[in-house]
Amino acid sequence: MPPRLRAALCAVLLVLACLLVPLGVVATWAAYEIHDTDRYVATMAPLSSDPAVRAAVADAVTDSVVKEIVKEVDAGPLQSTVESFVREAVGSFTGTAAFRTAWNAANRAAHAAVERALENDSDGEVSIDLAPITEQVKRRLTEEGVPFADRIPVRHTEVTVMKAQDLSDYRKVFRMLQAAGLWLPVAAVVFAVGGILLAVRRRRAVLATALGTAAGAAALAAAVAVGRALTLDDLPPDVSRAAAGAVYDALTESLRVTAWVLVGLGLLVAAGVWLLSRGRPGKPSAGPPRL
Repeated sequence: MPPRLRAALCAVLLVLACLLVPLGVVATWAAYEIHDTDRYVATMAPLSSDPAVRAAVADAVTDSVVKEIVKEVDAGPLQSTVESFVREAVGSFTGTAAFRTAWNAANRAAHAAVERALENDSDGEVSIDLAPITEQVKRRLTEEGVPFADRIPVRHTEVTVMKAQDLSDYRKVFRMLQAAGLWLPVAAVVFAVGGILLAVRRRRAVLATALGTAAGAAALAAAVAVGRALTLDDLPPDVSRAAAGAVYDALTESLRVTAWVLVGLGLLVAAGVWLLSRGRPGKPSAGPPRL
């Protein structure tokens, strides 16, 4: 193979490998963590102990229950007392094992709804149904003798996860990432190995690949951070930013961890190659080799 063609092909393969690194991480995350129901529920499960999430759930259930009581009966001067009892009962319930069970069940149902909406071109909104929590709160309030507690209707108290107008934006991207799965990271590795094997100066090729991998992973980490800021800025005023931030952080934790691991690994390999190059006999040690 002519040297120029070999060098050009090597450069193309290494560039493709570095570009596919962040895409491969996102594709794997979408296919094997977000798409998998059990892993999704396991990712969301720790949020049942998050103070901001518990407070947001308590506020939503309390507001719903109080509104229903007002519709059913004229509580009059007892309304503030009843609301205080309800809020205290809901807040207490969010610290129990029963709440964690109900939270996991609600997220499992919500994940199934997200999957159906993204795969079947549905235009409906996706929500988390908090009715099981309302049922538990009603039972506790009734046992404690709170006025009108036995008359609380258990209706669906829903917290919207994804709006109808957002579904069409995510649907195509989700399907492409789901279809790609492990193929993108595998392709990145194949391109990197192929480019290094084709290189005339393989140490420089390894150095370029390591730095490119670190740069791509750093770009992914930055994109996750920017996405968080944009997501929180786009929230309506009645949605808890702290709770939404906790949910976003839980869903993207593996992305952030993987990105920073790749940054560190890439820089470590690059530093090792540079040190080896400096220590080669008969070579000047004025600095790292130019790419």
